[in-house]
This record gives sequence, structure tokens and C-alpha cells, in this order.
Amino acid sequence: MRKNKRLLGDIIFYIFTIGLGLAMIYPILWMFASSLKPASEIFNHAISLWPSEFIWENYSEGWAGFGGIGFSTFFKNSFFVTSIVVIGTLLTGSVVAYGFARIDFKYSKILFACLMGTIMLPVQVTLIPQYIIFNKIGWVNTFYPLLLPGLMGGQPFFIFLLIQFIRGIPRELDEAAIMDGANKFDIYWRVILPLLKPALVTVALFCFMWTWDDFLAPLIYLNNASLHTVTIALRNFMDSSGATSWGPLLAMSSLSLLPQLLIFAFFQKYLVEGIATTGLK
Repeated sequence: MRKNKRLLGDIIFYIFTIGLGLAMIYPILWMFASSLKPASEIFNHAISLWPSEFIWENYSEGWAGFGGIGFSTFFKNSFFVTSIVVIGTLLTGSVVAYGFARIDFKYSKILFACLMGTIMLPVQVTLIPQYIIFNKIGWVNTFYPLLLPGLMGGQPFFIFLLIQFIRGIPRELDEAAIMDGANKFDIYWRVILPLLKPALVTVALFCFMWTWDDFLAPLIYLNNASLHTVTIALRNFMDSSGATSWGPLLAMSSLSLLPQLLIFAFFQKYLVEGIATTGLK
């Protein structure tokens, strides 16, 4: 009797989970399917996923871009900005996290409290002061405002995540390295950093997705169309007069998702491991 109840409970659980998963993935499937539909079918037959006719021209038209600028330029801009931000966040963020987690220095607790406070600070609060500063030094309409945060430690959330991971590494490893004559940088480079792999992969994945999907910062700082990232370029397909090119828009939206899907598929194991071992539940 208990086995039957347990089996029934498992069946109900899996049916509910599969149904919820299909409901969550349906918008993505609809976008991929609609990118191959004629414009007249995208909203007239919105529920159906199978196109009556495959319109591959949506991809060629979308890749051609607009204003004489191909969509490959926007992908290059996004890959450039995202790569620099991810690399900078991993290097500088791990150094800052190591300092907070392993080095006792003056005002460390106050600075850590400030770090935690910035996590709860809305980005809109600092947006105007940052824009004024970048405008005065002539960085508006360049990539520098997008790259600088990643090169200066990254987001506080990533630093906090790395701090939690480092605190879980036994200090006996540091003491053993000191006995062998290692200094603080040697401990960071040879002991802590190799053990940070799961957390670093987690930070890299989150940073890649957040930077790739960022719409506000490129919208504020980039005025030249040749500097636009993918998120801004997708917005340019939409015309305020209502003459939106939905086919090419959905086609390029589908392509813009592929890097994230591929990276998540290949590094999902490390993502789960990193979150589980940093105390982030």
C-alpha cells in the first residue's frame, strides 16, 4: 500500500515537473519557431509552433542588419565587451575576495560592510553620478564605461560569492604554504586560485549571462550605431510607427540566445557545484 502511494506520488511529481518545465520552455520554442514563420503567421497562429512555410530569409535579412551595419558587428561588440568583463571580473574579483577572506587589515570589517551595502543598492541610484563622471572624462560613446566595472572587481555579488567559497578552504593550507616560504601572493596564486575553480566557473557563467543581456548600460553610454551591442541592435528592429520587422527580429533574438545556451549546457555541472559549495542556496 505504501509502495503504491509512493509510486502515485512520484508519478504526480514528475508530471507536474514536466508540465512546469514545458510551460517555462514554451516561450523559447515559440521564438525559435516564429523566426521561421511568415510575418502574417507570427501572431495570427501564435499557439502553433510548426510553421506552414519555412522562411529562412528572416535570418539572412536579420544578419544583414540595418543602416549599412551587419549584425555580425553587433555580435563582435557583445563578445568583446562580455569577454573583457568576464576575464576582468575573475581576476580582480578573486583578488578582492582573497583579501577580505584571508588578510586581516585595518578597516576590513567596515569595508566589508560597505561591500554588502552596495549589493542592496539599486543601480538607478548610481547611474546619474556615473554618467556625469564618464561624460566629464570623455568616455561616453566608448566601451570604457562598460568594461571598467569588470576590471575594478566586478559586481559585489560575485566578490561575496568568492569570499564565501574561500572561507570554506581550510587555513591549514595557507599555514603549510607559509612554512614552505610562500608569501601572500604565492598563497593566492598557487593554493587558493586552483581550488576556486567551481566558484570561478559559476561567476563566469553569471557574469557572461548578465553582461550579454545587459540593455541599460549600452543604451546609456553608446550612441554610435557601430558600437551597439546585440541587445541594443535587437531594439532597433522595432519601429515606433509599428512597422516592426518581426521575422528578422525573432531570428536574431534566437541567434543571440545560442551562446548562453551552449555555455550553460557545457558548464552546467560546474555551475551547480559552485553554487552548492559557496553556501548560496
